[in-house]
Amino acid sequence: MEVLSQSLPIVIYFLLIILLVVVIIFGIKLIITMSKLETLVDDVAKKVSALDKIFDIVNVVTNRFTLITDTLINFATSLFTKLFSSKKSKNEEEENE
Repeated sequence: MEVLSQSLPIVIYFLLIILLVVVIIFGIKLIITMSKLETLVDDVAKKVSALDKIFDIVNVVTNRFTLITDTLINFATSLFTKLFSSKKSKNEEEENE
């Protein structure tokens, strides 16, 4: 029993030292991975900022296209409304006579 009480703390200390070394190694690998990840994120951010200009141009073009098509549709709608309303009013006048 006395041998066990003397050897058990030594085994526990040895296992704790091994655990500490493993945690330090994982910490170092994590720092290296985070550094690589940071450079990757920076590269992606630069590429996205370059694409932002293209998306702004596309947005402006689509807004202009929408404005033009809305204007044409409003014009066509008003033209058809005038044509059909004048025929309808003529038909009503003929019926009233």
